[in-house]
Amino acid sequence: MLPARSPSTIDEYIASFPEAVRERLEIVRAAIRKAAPGAREAIRYGMPTFTLNGNLVYFAAFNRHVGLYSFPSGNPAFRQALAHYKTGKGSIQLPHSQPLPLDLIGAMVRFRVQENLSRPAKQKATAAADSR
Repeated sequence: MLPARSPSTIDEYIASFPEAVRERLEIVRAAIRKAAPGAREAIRYGMPTFTLNGNLVYFAAFNRHVGLYSFPSGNPAFRQALAHYKTGKGSIQLPHSQPLPLDLIGAMVRFRVQENLSRPAKQKATAAADSR
């Protein structure tokens, strides 16, 4: 259920899906925004992405689920809460047939925010200036 062409914004990505899936994607997007109000939106690897001192979290729609990505260290911390979901290294599948676990999404995104903010800030501009 991937879009036919690569979207350049999250709005374009979401608009490419049927209404029921669009609604779920907007709910996930809102949950991420609430948990990471300082994060910026982008499209990376063809997926909606939130960035905050690096990539924070990705999400994407598929035929049977919405996938959340970028949780390799968070999955073990949330093992019990994730027991009802199919997971992989850093990914979670949220079936369309089940309600979205908004509290869990928020908690996991806040976990990632803390991880990203505890790392040294990305300094592309500073590195470029230092090389002159």
